[in-house]
Amino acid sequence: MQITRIINNNIVISEDNSHREVVLMGRGLGFQRHPGDVIDSDKVEKTYIMKDHGMTHRFQQMVADIPIERLEICNEIIQYAKDTLQKNINDNIYISLTDHINFAIERVEMGVPFQNPFLWEIKKFYYQEYLIGQAAIRMIERKLKVTLPQDEAAFIALHIVNAELDLDMTEMVSMTKLTQHILKIVDECFPDQMDKESVFYERFITHLKFFAQRIFTGNEVESDDTEFQEIIRNKYQECLDCVEKIRIYIKNTCNYDITDEEMMYLTVHIKRVITR
Repeated sequence: MQITRIINNNIVISEDNSHREVVLMGRGLGFQRHPGDVIDSDKVEKTYIMKDHGMTHRFQQMVADIPIERLEICNEIIQYAKDTLQKNINDNIYISLTDHINFAIERVEMGVPFQNPFLWEIKKFYYQEYLIGQAAIRMIERKLKVTLPQDEAAFIALHIVNAELDLDMTEMVSMTKLTQHILKIVDECFPDQMDKESVFYERFITHLKFFAQRIFTGNEVESDDTEFQEIIRNKYQECLDCVEKIRIYIKNTCNYDITDEEMMYLTVHIKRVITR
């Protein structure tokens, strides 16, 4: 392959045998080289092939200013996620996660704290991805000597989840409609009681998005914590009645049975969002 464009000393652009534009990374790959030069294949550490030109262009813009050490660790994290999950992961994660980790490191270096308000939900419903996020934090600390807060494990997990799902536009529209209808049911059960300016409302919306994703991907959350379920039933019966209406609606429209665990967490979120 030949160099068609040089991004920096470590990133060059070329074309593969199918004439697709590819981004090649390797230490010194572009150093003192010129368009038309033959690429030293021994220096190529990573080849990025994006699905479309727009994605390739965005990736080129992003990697131009990111230190190669950060690009390398992001590649390791993504490969670790692929090996651990054994699932297809959308290539867009090379853009979204790399950009996020680079920004997270910059925030730490500037001393700017950043908390993840959805740590609880992500840890609970996407625990395997959360564990990968924790491993990623350890990898970053070991390789880059930067200590990211534990909240970042949940952010990293969320990027992995989004790349795993890779839902098409029709499914995304259906998920949005489902979320909107659940909110309508809650509003009908508790007229004018939802505090839409509160952080609990934001967290409820995020929970519903995760919930809708699980419905459309067929994933279920199960638990044998019967004590927790009994406490919720005894304390929040009115909210549980509302969730029962949601359960019936989802069964009728999506043919999906909400587990007891799902119902309990929906109940808790509704209680929080109607309590001013």
